[in-house]
Amino acid sequence: MIDNRSRRSVLGRLGKLVAAATASKWVSPRVFAQTSAAVPRSLFAYVGCFTTEDRGASGAGINVYRVDPVSGDWDHIQRVADLVNPSFLALDHQGRRLYSVHGDETYATAFAIDAASGRLTFLNRQETGGTNGVHLAVDPSNRFLVVSNYATGSMTVLPINRDGSLAPRSHLVELPGAPGPHPIQQTSSHPHHNPFDPAGRFLLVPDKGLDRIFVFKLDAASGTLVWADTPSVAAEPGAGPRHAGFHPTLPTAYVLNELDSTLAVYAYDVQNGALSRKQLLSTLPDDFTGNNTTAEIAVYPSGRFLYCSNRGHDSIATFAIDQATGMLTLLGWTPTGGERPRYFGLDPSGTILYACNETSHAIVAFRIDPATGALTPTGQRVVTGSPVTIVFGHASV
Repeated sequence: MIDNRSRRSVLGRLGKLVAAATASKWVSPRVFAQTSAAVPRSLFAYVGCFTTEDRGASGAGINVYRVDPVSGDWDHIQRVADLVNPSFLALDHQGRRLYSVHGDETYATAFAIDAASGRLTFLNRQETGGTNGVHLAVDPSNRFLVVSNYATGSMTVLPINRDGSLAPRSHLVELPGAPGPHPIQQTSSHPHHNPFDPAGRFLLVPDKGLDRIFVFKLDAASGTLVWADTPSVAAEPGAGPRHAGFHPTLPTAYVLNELDSTLAVYAYDVQNGALSRKQLLSTLPDDFTGNNTTAEIAVYPSGRFLYCSNRGHDSIATFAIDQATGMLTLLGWTPTGGERPRYFGLDPSGTILYACNETSHAIVAFRIDPATGALTPTGQRVVTGSPVTIVFGHASV
């Protein structure tokens, strides 16, 4: 339960966050999105699950839940079955459409969202020109969807029609470079993520196969990707860059390396997208000797903390962020309460972290201490087959 004192505390912190963001020269639209959750109303949680036997999966497509704003309980309201491996989900900027890419497939899918019930209605699917979509992002104009094709080493732009459906692709870019040294995981280009920066000027593409982070702009007039002035930066050989995140107000980017379980901090030029690495840390304890790959990264809405997931160590690593430099200090590890946390996500208020334990088939909730960044299990456990992605939308009532 959330008492009145806690609610006033949350409101006060959110007010300070918005004031700080407004004073910054680099204002993140996502900061303002966090403030809407200060008004208690239901959320919808959309959970994508792997479905195919070759992935050892037992999921059933996309599950929709209503999240109670006070108790935090999840009430299952819809299952969208007959989908293959909805591996990553994204909402449009109005919260009216949901988009999915599909592991091992060649297309992206669009759904309309009923504002009152949260239920999904299929709109259409569109070929991406590549295979195994692993990430997608809607551009700031709400007119284009950018997709990472992992298996075929390419980036695709799909225009978004007025009704939210997807039009045939407007651009396809193959990523150039020499593969990294890993004999299995780095035989070719494998783009794994394509988030836009907080100002919406550039997008980063960590390429696990080429040990590079690519930088693009999106030309919204033509729907084409344009190389930044400095089109890429190299990671350590064999690092396998996977996912990236941005500080909400500082010119700093963070890249999580999957294969060597490291986290890189980059100075980020907001004018031209250039990256310059200034710190590299392990995501694991010194005494851990097992196999591990990293997966997801998230910066806390205030910009004070960073989280990333370890698969093998099965933990969330927590780092403190220096508010002057963006540099990181390791705070510790929290077990995820399951196996292989491929994804985790923060609720829009930044109050709860939800860990998707893919192979133990459960989403486990942790309360976030906004003062220390510490994670404490809430006791909530949502059982669902092979969960791998979550997005949250607000209910209209």
